[in-house]
Amino acid sequence: MSEAVTEEKPAIAAAIIVQDGKLLLVQRRVSEGALSWQFPAGAVEAGETFEDAAVRETAEEAGLTVEAVKMLGERVHPKTGRLMGYVACAVLSGTAYIADAEELSDLAWATPDQFSDYVPYGFAPMVQDYLTAALG
Repeated sequence: MSEAVTEEKPAIAAAIIVQDGKLLLVQRRVSEGALSWQFPAGAVEAGETFEDAAVRETAEEAGLTVEAVKMLGERVHPKTGRLMGYVACAVLSGTAYIADAEELSDLAWATPDQFSDYVPYGFAPMVQDYLTAALG
């Protein structure tokens, strides 16, 4: 597990959640450029790992209790310039809903044939590899 916080821009942890052949995506009320539909995600707080932050952010944003299963990788996001950590998570309990209505406007469980409708610019390579393996 790696800690990832800088003084200027905290790193962002993204939770990659697959359940019943679908991927959880959330729609931000305020887009970051072209980024409207994203993974449940948020800033890594001081002392947190990417895994810790992904679990916390999923509960805060989508009301799901998840566990971090695998750290998929890190990259500097080409559109935001933020350090991103991608964490595969498994649902332990709950049903996804908009838990943070100030931050999110919608959520969706997308099937692979819908991914490009929600995220036309594609996923990070390590996330795409994971989704291909997890969803076939």
